[in-house]
Amino acid sequence: MNLPDISHFLVIPRLRVQNANAVSSPLTHGFPSMTAFLGLMWALERQLKQAGVELPLNAVGVVCHDHQEQVNDGGFVKSFCLTRNPVDKSGKTAAIVEEGRIHLDISLVFGVNIGTGEWQDEYPAQVADILNRMRIAGGTVHPPAKPWLQRYKPYAVSCGEPAQMAALTRKLLPGFTLVARDDLLDQRLTELNATQPDATRLDAWLSLSRVNWHYQAAAEQSKGEWQNDRTGQGWIVPISVGYGALSEVYPAGTVANTRDPHTPFRFVESLYSIGQWIAPHRLTSVEQLLWYADSQSENGLYRCRNNFIKTQND
Repeated sequence: MNLPDISHFLVIPRLRVQNANAVSSPLTHGFPSMTAFLGLMWALERQLKQAGVELPLNAVGVVCHDHQEQVNDGGFVKSFCLTRNPVDKSGKTAAIVEEGRIHLDISLVFGVNIGTGEWQDEYPAQVADILNRMRIAGGTVHPPAKPWLQRYKPYAVSCGEPAQMAALTRKLLPGFTLVARDDLLDQRLTELNATQPDATRLDAWLSLSRVNWHYQAAAEQSKGEWQNDRTGQGWIVPISVGYGALSEVYPAGTVANTRDPHTPFRFVESLYSIGQWIAPHRLTSVEQLLWYADSQSENGLYRCRNNFIKTQND
């Protein structure tokens, strides 16, 4: 699937989000999943429609300027800082399972397609106003203390203005954006198969999710050295990229205790891949930081896609 048509980039800069969900999947943590930001995009589009603003949002990119995961600092193994919950009738702590939390300073870049419609100058302000009243990955949005400063003002850029594209990426500095690196999985699997013919893509994913050290022997009477496989690889991280079906689609209302009894239901599990954090000024186009949905219900796949590698190879 290709990136949907986009006519403008809508930038909401420097949002402060408090207590967002830091657990992106059952196996990964440290930053909200991209599924959370795609969900935010769809919720925002519905809110805009209710406000009388017809603004189709087709993709979203996130630039992280600062983050503070709420974990303790006691040693190599860390744990989340959780709240002390009220006691129940027996005097014991109530059984409330909390998610890990993280404070974020982020900028959002929405890919907008207005087709043959006319772009309105008030769109960025309207989007920012509604967004400030929503939650991002479960976190609370705190409006800037000095919203009149230029760095906090939302703005839009037309896709047909190359000079402004470079200026846009510079405005997003300092920070890093998450891009998809599915290609690294194939590369690592090929490397593992050279010595481990039975290695799978799961083995490749686990290998990329950690720092692997090995001892490199030297010539005779010379001391060898320990080396790792992260040299020159950049900031590589395991990420959740969507969901895979575990069951058929059940009609609405037939499965008990679902969140929405009016929507068909399906049991799913998380899908995983590899991502890379990269500075925006190293991108060759703004499209490289955008993520979009790829829903293949007939195959049971609901994935977040990013065309960083595809665009790099064009």
